[in-house]
Amino acid sequence: MSGAHARVRPEPVAGVDEAGRGPLAGPVVAAAVILDPSRPIDGLEDSKRLSEPQRERLAPLIRARARAWAIGSADRGEIDTLNILQATLLAMRRALLALAVRPAHVCIDGNRAPQLGDLGCTVETIIGGDALVPAISAASILAKTHRDALMRVLEGHHPGYGFARHKGYGTAAHLEALRRLGPSSEHRLSFAPVRAAAAQLAAASDRAARGQIRPRRA
Repeated sequence: MSGAHARVRPEPVAGVDEAGRGPLAGPVVAAAVILDPSRPIDGLEDSKRLSEPQRERLAPLIRARARAWAIGSADRGEIDTLNILQATLLAMRRALLALAVRPAHVCIDGNRAPQLGDLGCTVETIIGGDALVPAISAASILAKTHRDALMRVLEGHHPGYGFARHKGYGTAAHLEALRRLGPSSEHRLSFAPVRAAAAQLAAASDRAARGQIRPRRA
């Protein structure tokens, strides 16, 4: 690490990242992590650059060795009501408010930050921060593994969509299931492919209903 991202920051520093902005279904999840310099964790990296087994190995180490960590989320209803950006910022704020240790400084992956004036901390946004700041890397791993686990649970509640495999992302198999089954209660109706599937299902139901109507005889 070098340059601005290696500069001295007020301690303690919390790293924040999210998982699940792009999927068509499920919540958006954020994690906040304050690392303990006396208990280093080897292998921290942007979660997208790690394999699933690597993430699953690191997540319990982060939870065990971090000075503090917390998860926040926004559900499908909040995503559809607020929009995905505002729901993501809400999840980040919830994660930070849930920390057992109050941070003096917050590093957030990306270029947008939630309103944190009531926390009394300084805030820094860093594009690509999940590959530059270890605390953000740790948060990205916790957010990703937590959300993946939630999607595996949702697979049991909503079979047929393949949530455990694609985690709600718009894969070809997921889109085909959407066309065949229509949206579940976990699908984001504010996302265009889900709206299209809902409209298609409604049109098919309407055609079926009209086909059952028989003209009256005079």
